[in-house]
Amino acid sequence: MGTVEKNQTFFFPHPFNHLAYTPDVFALLSKNFLFFRIVSIILWFNHFVQIHHLLCNAFQARTELFDTKHQNAFRLFNGFYEGEPNLVIDIYATTAVVYNYADRPFEGAAAVRTAIESIRTELPWIRAILVKTRSGTPDEKRGVLVFGEKADTRIIEHGVRYSINLTMNQDASLYLDTRNLRQWAIQNLSGKTVLNTFAYTGSLGVAACAGGATRVVQVDKNREFLNVAKTSYTLNGFPINKQDFLAEDFFPAISRFKRQGITFDCVFLDPPVFSITGRGRVDLEGESERLVNKVRPLVSDGGWLVVVNNALFVPGKDLMGMFESLCGSGYLSIESILPVPEDFTGYPHTCLRPPPVDPAPYNHPTKITVLRARKRKNS
Repeated sequence: MGTVEKNQTFFFPHPFNHLAYTPDVFALLSKNFLFFRIVSIILWFNHFVQIHHLLCNAFQARTELFDTKHQNAFRLFNGFYEGEPNLVIDIYATTAVVYNYADRPFEGAAAVRTAIESIRTELPWIRAILVKTRSGTPDEKRGVLVFGEKADTRIIEHGVRYSINLTMNQDASLYLDTRNLRQWAIQNLSGKTVLNTFAYTGSLGVAACAGGATRVVQVDKNREFLNVAKTSYTLNGFPINKQDFLAEDFFPAISRFKRQGITFDCVFLDPPVFSITGRGRVDLEGESERLVNKVRPLVSDGGWLVVVNNALFVPGKDLMGMFESLCGSGYLSIESILPVPEDFTGYPHTCLRPPPVDPAPYNHPTKITVLRARKRKNS
């Protein structure tokens, strides 16, 4: 994990960086440096006040999510919708994860610094602050600890313990936008068999175990991710069957299950937006239907196929149209759409801009669809 050195200084963009310097303006500033500095400070302060105001509104909107023991996880500020698109803040227990999404990191640095100061002022129970820079170095993408001694390694959600490794990669090891889906798994999968494809750190499978599933198979190429899932099992006292943690590519794993005639009462399909391996290609913008058809044979008669599509530029009506077309045969039906929690979408009084593409009938670009499958007779 990266840390900030004791005397490290932060570089922030000068408020005048983008002004057009005409000869008259240049002459004025050259003759009066003090004037320049005063105006610069005023502009910086105004920017600070604006961001701090946005953050305080967001914090206030989420007060019901602050548990007294500070063990849960949620999105504290979604700048994409709440007024500062370069900034996102997530809470994992007593750790705040601050994301700098600026294409040129220095352009988001002032917002990050304001966020850090606001968090330390408004949320004194925060013990660690981690900054992730999406366009930074590999270490900066994984996260730099700028406050505190150590980031949290577990959270509790809906009474279930999840292991987290906040610096394992550019994400934070637990996707908060699928919180309602984990709750659905807890409520619906008692006595069921479950396949969790593209499992990442296995949180959907962990939720299924918490709900009483009889068997959960977790499939992900990355063994390190699956080890986090195993730690979650241990935290909850679930037995670990090594043969149900498959560190392999999705495509050969699915093909093998088909050859063996293995089916599951529920299959989760939550792939990355785009990926190419030596065994296959994932493209949620152009080839979602192909992936759905790939796993359909693995769903038992009357079972669920749960599909997550988080492609930002796929309109909700297009995705729904695809599902309606697939359901035309009568062997699939749309049972429900699961909403993304409000801390992700922004609240009515904090949301200042819509998504770049309309996700309706879904409420967020992370589009979660629960399908029911029926088998053909004698199949």
